[in-house]
Amino acid sequence: MKNYYRIMLGKKSVHAPECIAGKFIGADYGIHQDLKDELAENWRAFNRKFIPVFLENNPGKSRSAAGLGCGAIWMVSKGIVGDDIILCHDGKGHYHVGEVDGDYYYQPGDVLPHRRPVQWLSQTIERADMSEALKRAAGAAAAVINISPYQDEIEKLIAGVSAPKLVVTDETVEDALAFAMEQHLEDFLVRNWSQTNLGKEFDIYEEDGERVGQQYPTDTGPIDIFAISKDKKTLLVVELKKGRASDVVVGQTLRYMGYVQEELAEEGQSVKGIIIAQEDDQRIRRALAVSSSIEFYRYKISFKLVKA
Repeated sequence: MKNYYRIMLGKKSVHAPECIAGKFIGADYGIHQDLKDELAENWRAFNRKFIPVFLENNPGKSRSAAGLGCGAIWMVSKGIVGDDIILCHDGKGHYHVGEVDGDYYYQPGDVLPHRRPVQWLSQTIERADMSEALKRAAGAAAAVINISPYQDEIEKLIAGVSAPKLVVTDETVEDALAFAMEQHLEDFLVRNWSQTNLGKEFDIYEEDGERVGQQYPTDTGPIDIFAISKDKKTLLVVELKKGRASDVVVGQTLRYMGYVQEELAEEGQSVKGIIIAQEDDQRIRRALAVSSSIEFYRYKISFKLVKA
């Protein structure tokens, strides 16, 4: 089955012009060796071998940074397969669209040396034409994001047909209006993080000064907000209910916490979760009664006019 990915070609896609002109996508992350015979069938095996290499080559970087970097290399080199569709932002409001049409090759001494050949299409997609959900998914800071749930919308955009602005692709969503509202709440929460109670104790996760903790990628989907305590001892998974059934969002949060514990946590770090919703109910209270590592927060929206 064809998949769809948003690729960041260097930090903020700075190398997009070279990749488009050279008909390739690529990755770097300081691993300078030919990986042709090292690309395991799954990213976990690759990460187990190359996270230590990454950390040795990038002193001072965290295990989380190593996991993101190695995962991106594996996805570009192996995980993305022939005929998959690539979207790459050029920093000017356009997404270039390409189709992967060959296997991994190594180009030492050049930018993004771990490469795949790509046939770039003549069509581009305007960010302004995307639904809000696709904008947010494609705008995540991670180097590689699977945006396959938006296949129908992407194909329409490639064909020049604008999509409706409210698009919900997750079958676990019960309330589309709440989903849309809480998407905006997430952006508001991130922008005003330092003013919240959570911001007094936690910082949204950053790499190289860039916030990568919003829509942080995992192997079971993106974490809404991934944060770390100011003393670096606790990793925090924050999930907004986003119109889902209460028991679904509790299970989802626990899966993300398990990923963080197994793949990202350093020795001595603990993991906790927080669910944020407009209101709780009996299902969420029952589920959280046996989930002591997850806390629940309600949000309130207020609006007022002030005469000038």
